[in-house]
Amino acid sequence: MPAYDAVSPGNYLGFYGMPMFPNVPTADLEASTDFWLRGLGFDNLFTLPGQVVHLRRWAFQDVLLKPGTPAGPSEVSISFSCVLSELDEIAKRCEEITPGCTSGPELMPWNSRELRVVTPEGTNVVMTAAVPIDPNGTVAEEMRAVGIDVPRS
Repeated sequence: MPAYDAVSPGNYLGFYGMPMFPNVPTADLEASTDFWLRGLGFDNLFTLPGQVVHLRRWAFQDVLLKPGTPAGPSEVSISFSCVLSELDEIAKRCEEITPGCTSGPELMPWNSRELRVVTPEGTNVVMTAAVPIDPNGTVAEEMRAVGIDVPRS
């Protein structure tokens, strides 16, 4: 169960076979890399100059930035888990780099708080944090009503 005092496991810089990752084309590799590092809190796992920047936050949160023409506007987004205590700081850092690039955080019907960020290359990133559920509360009952087994206290 999520907790209000949940702590980030921290960025993971080990190597593994990546089960899923987005390839993000960018016209300005340097600006995009800076935003993902300073704003979104990723680390640079490695760089092949002029070819690819491999970024990572937690384990299995990999992104490859590559030189290219960014895709046009899209409703498609990439979501990354975080903990509640990270959302406001991520929003602040992103806004300092690119004012107006964030919206939220907002409480969603599926019981998460989500911060939406548009990166310099136009990628729609959602930082999503699970919200604790009172097992005797309304949210738990609503989830049980649609077949989600929320343990009772």
